[in-house]
Amino acid sequence: MDDAVLPPPLATTTLPARTPLHVGQLFGHLAATAVPGVERWVPAPGGGALVRTLALPGGPAVVAAHAPAGDDAPGGVRLDLLGGDPADLDAAARVVRWWLDLDADPGAVDAVLAADGALAPLVAAVPGRRVPRACGAAESAVRTVLGQQVSTAAARTHTARLVARHGEPLPVPVAGATHLFPTPERLAALTAEELALPHARRRTLLGVVAALREGLLDVPVGRLDPGARAEHLAALLALPGVGPWTASTVALRALGDDDAFLPSDLGAVAGARALGLADDARALERRSAVWSPVRGYALQHLWGAVPHAINALPA
Repeated sequence: MDDAVLPPPLATTTLPARTPLHVGQLFGHLAATAVPGVERWVPAPGGGALVRTLALPGGPAVVAAHAPAGDDAPGGVRLDLLGGDPADLDAAARVVRWWLDLDADPGAVDAVLAADGALAPLVAAVPGRRVPRACGAAESAVRTVLGQQVSTAAARTHTARLVARHGEPLPVPVAGATHLFPTPERLAALTAEELALPHARRRTLLGVVAALREGLLDVPVGRLDPGARAEHLAALLALPGVGPWTASTVALRALGDDDAFLPSDLGAVAGARALGLADDARALERRSAVWSPVRGYALQHLWGAVPHAINALPA
């Protein structure tokens, strides 16, 4: 079978979503950052679907989340289980709901952001932006370190190599999905020599992996309570080479801190300049105060203000 074709599902369900849902931004971001072997955007009738592997109670699985037509998504998001144990459909649905940020309240978020006159036109033009989340906190930490100071394409390349060497292969590839993302235990075999990274980043990644094996970020998928979140982030920040950008990215994507903000992010600064909001990271940090407690959602608008593949569905 052509690996670009979705096979018949073993089980299927619909994930309700609060509307509006900005489909292009959400699915476009996850498609542009998809790690080969673990994730893939697959064209499908009516649009396309995000395919990815998941480690579920019944074993390795492959799911497909179909992008709704339009940005209202009144029918929710269709989720297919393409490989694995059909009894794991509910478990898969819980992870994918988080991955797609379907439990967000877009009305409440947009009301906060629209109170700022500078963002109000953006919110009115593209309501319902979501925060693309991570399917695991440990995975998020590894991917974030690999994405430090490199392009989206380079981060995908580095991460795909890691997956190919250390990820658990699926019994049978499905729709281009071939491996589970490597667990901290499987990454114990990782060596500095195999990493095509600067020396400092190699050391950072190996340090993060060692901490993950000792229990750092060993948490369920989903929103962590503030106390536990602060504890894990403090431990993460204590590691050599881990700074605010990395920790805040993990907090936003994996731990549910909706107010996490990345003022030094190049894309965020570029968006702020394009919108006339700030010229540098310090000014952007000050400017962001009015967007609290949902600064993570403001980031999606800043990134959307400049051309980038993350802002729209693949052609």
